[in-house]
This record gives sequence, structure tokens and C-alpha cells, in this order.
Amino acid sequence: MSQTGIRERAKSALQDPLLQQAVQFTTDRLRTRKANVTETFGRWQAWRDRGRDIRAHTIAHLDFYLQQFADNVRAAGGHVHFAADAEEAAQAIVDIAKKRRAKLVVKSKSMVSEEIHLNRHLEDEGVQVVETDLGEYIIQLAGETPSHIIIPSIHKTREQIRELFTKAGGENLTTDTKALTGFARRTLRTLFQSADIGVTGCNFGIAESGTVVLFTNEGNADMVANLPRTHVVIMGMERILPSFADLEVFSHLLPKSATGQNVITYMSCFTGPRRDGEADGARELHVVILDNGRSRQLGDADFQDILHCIRCGACLNVCPVYRQIGGHAYGSVYPGPVGAVLTPLLNPGPEYADLPYASSLCGACFEACPVQIPLHDMLVKLRRRHVAQGLAKRGERAAFRGFRLVFARAGRYRAIIRSGRLGQVLVARHGGIDARIGPLRGWTQTRRAPVLAKRSFRESWPGLRQELRQGNRPPAAGTEGAPAHETAVNKE
Repeated sequence: MSQTGIRERAKSALQDPLLQQAVQFTTDRLRTRKANVTETFGRWQAWRDRGRDIRAHTIAHLDFYLQQFADNVRAAGGHVHFAADAEEAAQAIVDIAKKRRAKLVVKSKSMVSEEIHLNRHLEDEGVQVVETDLGEYIIQLAGETPSHIIIPSIHKTREQIRELFTKAGGENLTTDTKALTGFARRTLRTLFQSADIGVTGCNFGIAESGTVVLFTNEGNADMVANLPRTHVVIMGMERILPSFADLEVFSHLLPKSATGQNVITYMSCFTGPRRDGEADGARELHVVILDNGRSRQLGDADFQDILHCIRCGACLNVCPVYRQIGGHAYGSVYPGPVGAVLTPLLNPGPEYADLPYASSLCGACFEACPVQIPLHDMLVKLRRRHVAQGLAKRGERAAFRGFRLVFARAGRYRAIIRSGRLGQVLVARHGGIDARIGPLRGWTQTRRAPVLAKRSFRESWPGLRQELRQGNRPPAAGTEGAPAHETAVNKE
């Protein structure tokens, strides 16, 4: 984590046109595909309501379903490790690797493994770790972290990927998508066959059977889970569903919200390790269940709903802030609106206290969320908590004290507006303000600030009200220029 705040990281991102081009291009495609597939599917709001209800019920009874899930994993022959924090989870997996004398670990995409910095812990023990999801493989070669929950390398252009692959493999590749994908497949195929341990995430754990469910589009997770002798699953404690009937709902909600797919390409279910007589599967299954601050949200009326999240990334694709600055500007594993809420909750204190301010509070994230998490409300509540904890800057506190004084009296407000209208003459040009002075800097660095109108609405209202009382009403919307008979019909 960089010591700079999101403001400084965002400034850097705004100076990278390739990043902005790549992020906006891909998020536009994902938004369009989602809109098309949900419209065709029909009754989308009813499915969202059902998904919200299932998640709310599960989290409200999480202790019961977690215990049921763990008992059934063990009954099926697997091992369960409960980890209180990131260090404990990483150590559990390191211990498994040591016990198996592992030299090579292959991984499929897992945000929780990023959260606990698993790769670093394994590499410190001399274990080679290779990401096998195409996006994760790209950013591993680049020495970076994911910038999107679903598409980790969303910020990379094809030319940048070509350069990474050419350097890694010594081949003079083109930017053709098939050529780039073919190189990754050839490179990873031998690693699947020689790996000692496979590590996957977990989209959902089914409590009634102890089943681990993975949603993927590349098939690499099946290789990771089946070819190595040992399969390690790492999951956040909230990723539980009570039954397979509930899974049916999320088999629609997740792919449609994440990538605009009607169905996911691969939905793989693992119930215990390979049994006698079965042709494939890992001989040993370990499930590491991570808390790491999640349990603190249980019972909190303001923030318990954040545990409903299914990590689809839909909120990132519609967020006007994320679409401009990308994921790395958030400085944490989870970017976008969900990250601006989740990260400060999992890591209380000043380090991530500025993330809730990286939002326009437009509510687009709530509209996009398949389980209707009120992220915009949570961002406001986190800001309130930030102020109550005394973390607000002195200048910010002074500004809001002044704001309160001005808006407490109508006379003060009118006086400030009049003063502002006179003072803006010094910095206004052609109907806007470009000057980078005082508190205006944050706005005018990237756009023009509008000037105050010569006459405010409050000043115009007495005259407008008088006109309305006299019957001089403006024409109704859509009737300007309409034939007289149509206007008469509309009035009737």
C-alpha cells in the first residue's frame, strides 16, 4: 500500500490516457452487454429481489450455515481451516505446502488470495507460484495487482500485453488476440501437469452439501483443482449459500451482472477430494475460511449488507470515478464503490479513510448491484464515521463550519451570493472560471467552474410566482409547437 492517498493516486491515473482508454472501452462493453442480456432475460428486478432475500437470510444466520458447510466438507473427506486474519490464513496454506514439500503452486483467480498476499508468503518459502487466469497471468508478469474484480488486467492494452508476453517467452508476438492467448495456453499447460498444489477461490459454498462452486470462463480452474494432488480453496466466510436451489438464482445473477453473459462458461462443483474409483480430482482437499474483519460487520445495521456482495464487479463498470481512474488508484485489493466501502471496514483507521470520498454518490452502483447493496448510503455513513473519529482535515472542518454558518440564516446566504457574484469578475472568462486558486483548484484542474448567474432562482421566484398566479403558465413539456387541437386534448 502506497503512503499517498487516493487523491494523489487519482491525479497520476488521470495523466495516463492509455489506462483511461482501456478501462472506459471495456467497462462500456460490459455495461452494454449486461443491459442487453438482462432485458432479454426479463423480470430482472424480481431476480434481484430474490437474490437480495437469499443473501440477507444467509448472512443473518451465517453462524449456522458456516458450521453446516464445514461439517459437510469434513464428512466428504475434506479439511477445514478457520482463519481469524490474513496472516493466519496465509500461514495455514504455507504449512500445507511445507507438508507436501511443494515446489510449484498453480492458482486460479482469487481476490481473497490477493487480500492475504498469498503469493508473497509462498514465494518467501521458496515456492514458485503461477497465476493461470489469463488476466492474472498478465499482471503477474507486469508485477502489478488486479485493477478490476472480474477482469484483473482491464487497464492493459493489447500492445502492452504483447510486450509482456514477448519478454516472458522470447517470441516476437503480434497483438492478435488468438496469438496472445495461444502463447499463454502453451506456457501454462506444462505447469498444470507438474504442479504440486492447486489453489482456487470460491464463488459459493453450498452449506447443505459442503460443495465448493467455481464460476469461470477459461477452464483453468478445473485444471488447477483436478490435476495437482492437493487442492486448496480459500474463501471469505460470507460466500455461503444454504442450498443448490439458491445457487440457481445466482447462476443467473452473477454472469449476467459481471460480464453480460446469459450463462457462465464453466460452473464447477467440488464436493470433497477424489473418491476411490473416480478417474480425476485432487487426492486431498483443504478449505481455508477467512474472517479478516468480516465478522465485525455482523449485527451492524449500517454495514452488515456489505457481506451480501457476490463480487460481480457490476458497480465498477458504472461508477464515474472508477471509469476515470481505474482500480490501482484505490490502493487496495478491492477497487470501485464496493472497495470504497469494504476496504475501510476490513482495515479501520486512517490508512483507507479517504476511500469513501472517491464517489459522486450518484447511486449508479446501487442500481447495478444484483443484490441491491446500498453502497451510496454506506459511503455517506463511512464519511460520517470518519468525521466522528476526528480524521477529517482541519481545513475541511473549518469549511463545513463556515458552510453551516452561511446556510443557517437566509440573510447570510443572500449576502454571500451577492459577494460571490461581485468577486467572480476577477477570475471569470467567457462564462466560466479557469483560475486555479484556493478551494477552486480541485475543480478547475480538469474542468471549468460555472459562474454564478446574474440573477438566482431565489431572486427570480417572487416574479415567477406572481406570473403563475395571474395564469401566465409556461407550456407543458412536449407541447411547444404542437397543433392547437393536440394541446387541447392533452389538457383534457
